[in-house]
Amino acid sequence: MKLVILDRDGTINYDSDDYIKRPEEWRPIPGSVEAIARLTQAGWHVVVATNQAGIGRGLLDMETLNAINASMHKAVNQAGGRIEAVFYCPDTAESQSPNRKPSPGMFLAIADRFHVSLDKLPAVGDSLRDLQAAAAVGARPILVLTGKGEKTRAAGGLPEGTSVYPDLAAAAEALCE
Repeated sequence: MKLVILDRDGTINYDSDDYIKRPEEWRPIPGSVEAIARLTQAGWHVVVATNQAGIGRGLLDMETLNAINASMHKAVNQAGGRIEAVFYCPDTAESQSPNRKPSPGMFLAIADRFHVSLDKLPAVGDSLRDLQAAAAVGARPILVLTGKGEKTRAAGGLPEGTSVYPDLAAAAEALCE
């Protein structure tokens, strides 16, 4: 099975320092929805792994998170794509949760649910913690320069073997070659 793990905020949609708290705040980055459709049509199974500390901070509830994700699913489906599953961690950074990126818990749960090896599996994100979670399980870290990506690249310290692309559309194109 060809499976790719995507971060959500900053990779698929515009991020916000104030968190995405309502469905109308979820706005796709240009080309990202079409990129997921391209991946789907090329035989990739797309899974999202996202930290959602806004839940742990009381800024949104599960019903709202589900509505936000429904907006994402709808946009992707309308473009001809599919997101197989969304894994999320509601914990704050202070919690030291084994599921919150940069810890690899969500990646391990994805491997278990989909019965795949994480070795060299592509994992796309815009922050160092996305890349660190991928590297911790032997996945292939891919940095996109949307969201926090430019700052992440400028700060350095990327895991060895990290590929860098301007956005999800470019990363998807490379994966589909």
